[in-house]
Amino acid sequence: MKKILSCAFNMDSGCVELKFSDGSMIAINCTAVENEVADNMYQRSELDYLVYNDPLAYADLVLNGNPEAYLKAVTEYKSLD
Repeated sequence: MKKILSCAFNMDSGCVELKFSDGSMIAINCTAVENEVADNMYQRSELDYLVYNDPLAYADLVLNGNPEAYLKAVTEYKSLD
């Protein structure tokens, strides 16, 4: 099993980058993920919070979880009407 050596958000590329013990690397394009799964600014805000505060949880959500279900469960917003 590959062990994660590092996980960080690279602000220059807009990617969460993971480095593994076997030398491999994964870069998750955060803009592409937001465009696919976030329907509104509140959901984008939730994803941004994870990227900046817990990039490992963000990577786990994208690679192993269900981002759409997560966003529906945690996002609260009220209509301005």
